[in-house]
Amino acid sequence: WDETHFGKMGSYYINRTFFFDVHPPLGKMLIGLAGYLSGYDGTFPFQKPGDRYEQHNYVGMRGVRLYRLVSSWLALLCFSVQMLELSKSLPAALLTAFILIFDTGCITLSQYILLDPILMFFLMGAVLSMVKCNSCADRPFSASWWFWLSLTGVNLAGAMGVKFVGLFVVLLVGLNTIYDLWDLLGNLSLSLVVFGKHLLARVLCLILLPLALYTAMFAVHFTVLNKSGPGDGFFSSAFQSQLIGNNLYNVSVPE
Repeated sequence: WDETHFGKMGSYYINRTFFFDVHPPLGKMLIGLAGYLSGYDGTFPFQKPGDRYEQHNYVGMRGVRLYRLVSSWLALLCFSVQMLELSKSLPAALLTAFILIFDTGCITLSQYILLDPILMFFLMGAVLSMVKCNSCADRPFSASWWFWLSLTGVNLAGAMGVKFVGLFVVLLVGLNTIYDLWDLLGNLSLSLVVFGKHLLARVLCLILLPLALYTAMFAVHFTVLNKSGPGDGFFSSAFQSQLIGNNLYNVSVPE
């Protein structure tokens, strides 16, 4: 059923038809982009599970351009986190990667039009970026330190932009940041000015940057979906008047 639902959402983006859904837009926009790049024209109705796709080019949406690539990266990310930063054990890292590669659930998820592989990619990306940033603690404000801290913020925005369950990785990074700042505050060799710089850097990269990217996703969402669709009724008359094909389109609506 979920493939039917998210496949339809991807079609809406290709057709630029406005809709309303409980999930943030990033994952569905990527699904629509995968379909568009692979030649899908957005005409399949996605009415019920099990419908035959027939001549519709659904392959790009289901896996070749997006899900298989994302799923293959998950094993690499897990290997990197284990091998390079946490256990530093090659057998443990290989075991982690192989467990993920041959996991039936991950294999199944990677075959259908779903948000979960995209979400897992950003979750693992956020964890890897956080761990790599922690490894640069001995050289703060270096280029690599800024890169991993900023990439952590980008991955946080991606996780939140796919599903709200991505807030759990925000909590993880937040707790890690609080612990890190508390440790810095207890370091008597650091001045309050240096501590303030550390605090400001984290506010910039882990709060302001993710919020800016998250807001930008909705800006793209509302820009692309400029035609009337099944989601019109959830919004105000003033908003509906901006949708092409709506009965209120370009009609003067008193405030």
